Amino acid sequence: MRIIENADVAAALAYPALMAALRKMFTEGCNQPLRHHHALDPDNSQSGMLLLMPAWQADGYLGLKTLTVMPENSAKGLPSIQSVYLLFDRDSGTPLALMAAEELTSRRTAAASALAATYLARKSAEKMLMVGAGAMAPCLIRAHATGRRLTDIAIWNHNAEKAERLAATLKAEGLPVRAALDIEAAAGEADIISTATLSSAPLIRGDWLKPGAHLDLVGAFTPAMRESDDQAVLRASLFVDTRTGGLNEAGDIIQPLKAGLIDESDIRADLYDLCRGTHPGRTSEDEITLFKSTGAALEDLAAAILAFEANRA
Repeated sequence: MRIIENADVAAALAYPALMAALRKMFTEGCNQPLRHHHALDPDNSQSGMLLLMPAWQADGYLGLKTLTVMPENSAKGLPSIQSVYLLFDRDSGTPLALMAAEELTSRRTAAASALAATYLARKSAEKMLMVGAGAMAPCLIRAHATGRRLTDIAIWNHNAEKAERLAATLKAEGLPVRAALDIEAAAGEADIISTATLSSAPLIRGDWLKPGAHLDLVGAFTPAMRESDDQAVLRASLFVDTRTGGLNEAGDIIQPLKAGLIDESDIRADLYDLCRGTHPGRTSEDEITLFKSTGAALEDLAAAILAFEANRA
């Protein structure tokens, strides 16, 4: 069994190749049961969570990702999310590789958002707002900048110094990045707004969104968490990575559903529909689009196969 470290995973998962692998997997499909969530202490949401995410092809590969989510880790100087991935041969059940899954998870998540944006953001989109400055933020910025000419990328974070540090790092890579102090002003200017936080209260208001904006919600992965308000959901055409995840895990979708503000039929399409061409995605320049990502085991499997086959030699 091969052990593949984060550096080798990262080297194998360049965004153009990864987006192509995700498009292929969403087009062809695979088996992926609903992920298992286990609160380590059900009475304390800050104590952490264990997630198990299996997926397998009819022929080919089987994979399982195990990850922990520890909200208080940032105060300890540790990542909030840590994970490993185990890849098997589907036919024999033979373990093929054990991978560090931090890079795998962050890159496949960012690639899924960038893939969705190829269908949902305006082709002329140039200005991006990144809400959050954690581990996902640089991945989302780099992924959205793949194949798209972004001329202005603003980063807002509740800790302004963290936003400044990340902006400086990405600017050194040649990206047009700056820190933003006023989230409302930055959101009002943005063509693409990407959020990656652990927020339980809305950060983006629908009244701030300009016509044609694309909202990419990546954080807030439980029904109790939320990054957008009701007005944003009501103004936007709604899309999800998977309907199962969106309807069972995404607070940005579940909360307005329970409040009777939207129906399940208001979800226009998921990434299966977009990649298979059964829904066109954006239909006008002024349409506001909202993509809610909860992550899917299918995405992990596609990324793990790409990483394994690149490192097999």
